[in-house]
Amino acid sequence: MWGSAIVTRASVMAFMAKSPPAVVSTAKAGFSSTTSLAGTQFLLKYEYIPDVLEKRGPFREGHLGLADQMIKEGTCLSGGPTGEVGMEVPTGALFIFTEEAAAKKFVEGDPYVSNGIVTGHSIEEWNIVLQKE
Repeated sequence: MWGSAIVTRASVMAFMAKSPPAVVSTAKAGFSSTTSLAGTQFLLKYEYIPDVLEKRGPFREGHLGLADQMIKEGTCLSGGPTGEVGMEVPTGALFIFTEEAAAKKFVEGDPYVSNGIVTGHSIEEWNIVLQKE
């Protein structure tokens, strides 16, 4: 039906750049969709030491305080521990930021990082295409 056209990420991105932003809302489904990538956020992923619960105590207040401060500033949207379903001990954490610079600032100021609770981290760009209204 469509012939032998190959659709690549580059061709989709080029098309989207030429198209005016459009929002399609569906009241039944309760979500919106946009062809614009204006909904970019940044995911900060942490990996924790295996004995995080035993060692985080002295640093927890500073870690949570920094997150709370950035939430109040509007640069951190949410965050919390991650791991296997039904976990008793988290293997890491995930935070959502509005700007890459805010995610970097969090890492630089987080006592979990400077005191070895975090063994690795990454910051990824997340382009939101669908979201609940």
